[in-house]
Amino acid sequence: MNRKTKVVASALILSSALSMTGFAASANEVPTYQASQRSVALFERYELSVSKVYNKNVGAYSKMRVLLNGAILSSDARIINGMPYVDVAAFIGEVTDMKAEYKSAAKTLNVKGQGFEMDIIDSSNVVYANGRTLFAMSPSALMSNGKMYAPLQSVAKALSFRYNFNTGEALLSGTAKPIAHASSYYAEDAVYWLSRIISAESRGEALLGQIAVGSVVMNRVKSNLYPNTIWGVIFDKKYGVQFSPIIDGSIYATPTAASVVAAKICLEGFNVNESALFFLYPKHSTSSWIPNNREYLFSIGKHDFYA
Repeated sequence: MNRKTKVVASALILSSALSMTGFAASANEVPTYQASQRSVALFERYELSVSKVYNKNVGAYSKMRVLLNGAILSSDARIINGMPYVDVAAFIGEVTDMKAEYKSAAKTLNVKGQGFEMDIIDSSNVVYANGRTLFAMSPSALMSNGKMYAPLQSVAKALSFRYNFNTGEALLSGTAKPIAHASSYYAEDAVYWLSRIISAESRGEALLGQIAVGSVVMNRVKSNLYPNTIWGVIFDKKYGVQFSPIIDGSIYATPTAASVVAAKICLEGFNVNESALFFLYPKHSTSSWIPNNREYLFSIGKHDFYA
């Protein structure tokens, strides 16, 4: 598989502003990939970004089947940007006894039921359910028929359905019930530190870029080469300080609202690329260790990401 194919297959992301370096004291101190022998300036940057729904005519998209516990649902479902979408109000009415109401001033479909509230906003990549942030690479869309369509995967997660889409149709299983509330789902210290490193490293960048920075931290938590907690990864000094905000103190600044959202999306399990362990801002980086020793994956805004 060539590099460009790997990049396209990896998944999405969009920007970042300061400069996480993640460098080692020397190339021999940690396991490395074979040196690429190319600097940042020599390779083409592969920019990753989210999808848009440019055509709001629902009839332009292919219909598809959605099955719940083996039974075919009647609510409209379409393939948009390669993803299953559903007419949310119709879907909610078919699988629950909850009510959906469109609020035109906010361009938001609001769903309420006992122990449950969900907001789906036109052109937003995030579905908010019980305070949770459910992200999809393609956004919800108010279509020309006046109905709100949203990625089925996000809506299914909000209702605690198991979801599968790999056979040309979407398969749901389980019983509709409210997703666990954010107050009981997100660990406070995890949101606290992850949002701060995201904010310090990518303040002002688009949401996908901020999620990408958080993905690097989460990938390190899962790796046996790094500490197994978010705090441990951020303040890791085994091979030198890994993140410049630890040095300049910006890690302690109040995070932006967008960074908190990005942190929660990462804690939901969304990951731009599970191989990404390093990133840098090439214009501000003073080290060539990463581009010379790690595998380049993709770029998002001002940052380059590496395995």
